[in-house]
Amino acid sequence: MRAVATLVLGGARSGKSAFAEGVLPREHATYVATARADPADAEWQARIAAHVARRPTGWRTVEPPDLPGFLDTARGPVIVDDVSTWLTGVMDDLGGWDGPLTDVHRECGRLVEAVTRSPAELVLVSAEVGLGVVPATRSGRLFRDQLGILNASIAERCAEVVLLVAGIPLRLR
Repeated sequence: MRAVATLVLGGARSGKSAFAEGVLPREHATYVATARADPADAEWQARIAAHVARRPTGWRTVEPPDLPGFLDTARGPVIVDDVSTWLTGVMDDLGGWDGPLTDVHRECGRLVEAVTRSPAELVLVSAEVGLGVVPATRSGRLFRDQLGILNASIAERCAEVVLLVAGIPLRLR
């Protein structure tokens, strides 16, 4: 039986991660971190460290190499932060920036199906990319389009969808 899933969307610095973290119990949850550390990028490392420092001490952090596979067997409350950095990694790993998107679409489909059938209470965080200007680069447009499609597919399967704007949650469903 499928547990409840919530999708939390928002733009950069909208408060989406902090809001999503507040949805789950403080005493225990599994935090699925999708951002890939880059020791050469001090600013990125500082952002990751700020997220880590904000998590309650009772939470377990995991970085599964196969997010859909992990969600298929996850138990208890789980936060995935975030879908957009997961998609970036998938596109990097599968050559989606320059090649065909067949494998990227397959992985996105696997994620949507895992969200649909996961026994865990899921809270998924993702960037809302449909409110800005058209990106000036091909890769920017490609990413915006792929993430928009993925967000819409996940939202269809979630009982709750929340959009954060300027730190204010707007319940869409």
